[in-house]
Amino acid sequence: PLPGIIVLILQMLGVFTLPGTLYLVATPIGNLDDMPPRVAATFGLADFVAAEDTRVTLRLLNHLGLKKPMVSYYEHALHHGEAILNRIEAGENCALCSDAGMPCISDPGEQIVREAHERGIRVVPIPAASACVTALAASGQPTARFVFEGFLPVPKRDRRERLAFLQNETRTMIFYEAPHKLRGTLDDLAAAFGADRSVSLCRELTKLHEEIKKTTLGEAVAFYKDNDPRGEYVLVLAGTDPAAVEQAAAPTLEEAVAAARALQEKGARNVLVSMAGNGALLVDEHGEVHRIGCPKGKVVNSVGAGDSMVAGFVAGYLQSRSYAQALRLGTACGSATAFSLGLATKEKIDELLAQL
Repeated sequence: PLPGIIVLILQMLGVFTLPGTLYLVATPIGNLDDMPPRVAATFGLADFVAAEDTRVTLRLLNHLGLKKPMVSYYEHALHHGEAILNRIEAGENCALCSDAGMPCISDPGEQIVREAHERGIRVVPIPAASACVTALAASGQPTARFVFEGFLPVPKRDRRERLAFLQNETRTMIFYEAPHKLRGTLDDLAAAFGADRSVSLCRELTKLHEEIKKTTLGEAVAFYKDNDPRGEYVLVLAGTDPAAVEQAAAPTLEEAVAAARALQEKGARNVLVSMAGNGALLVDEHGEVHRIGCPKGKVVNSVGAGDSMVAGFVAGYLQSRSYAQALRLGTACGSATAFSLGLATKEKIDELLAQL
């Protein structure tokens, strides 16, 4: 604990702690000179520190000349943070911090905060720098409206789903990425949003080798083919042009069904209909694909399968001449909403629509 006279001075300055409180303490995102006095004082007055990585936080406490009991909340968060919350309920003060920036943003601390509220524990933020807002301010991208996405999912299917969901996002998007994954992430972003989309790559913010580079996704992909990524990155990506989103409004389900019926009137016996995120795809029994609002090569399926689902439908049908098999294979390729519209009565068609 700090000497009594120091505690008294800190309290006179408005820096104090309350028994049984969870303090969310922001730490510098790179430069230790950015440490606010209230952050340092809260560490000093806390009974113990819950850290994302105790080794990183130990260096920070050593810089402040403090010695505090520490526990890794990353480990405990996986077990609902029970030990940390029990200590707080017993009257101790906890300073919870991440390795850098504001804790509980894109890290496991959010689970502890959620459970603290459920148990009636007081939660007090001690704010400072945040990498996402710092990067946004310096990016040169629009700042009035933005969405923080953090790290993209690692599994390929989950990543496709997330990028498909963001396809028509008009707000500026912010992503985090580690250097060893940057190339793959830039490739995925370029495939999803186009090589001409504006992006700002912000790395090593507030540190000696800080770099903020505004470019395009295509140029970024080309640059990092010949240059190794270094440091932690914040990617600030421009949103989609709202006018383009409005112009490319997807057809309704009723419009897609009407188009399928029109194909039947021209001689198609069976038509497979798939609703995509930016249009509809109609596949007849000959494997011919008809698009409504889906530019070739830029089909955005509701789960991000893109044109792979068309290949699945066509391959499934041509292999088996069975629409059931085509539907199974197309769904496996990523279609979320698909049904067969064949020679059927109006009642059967209405039944199919009701199942969606």
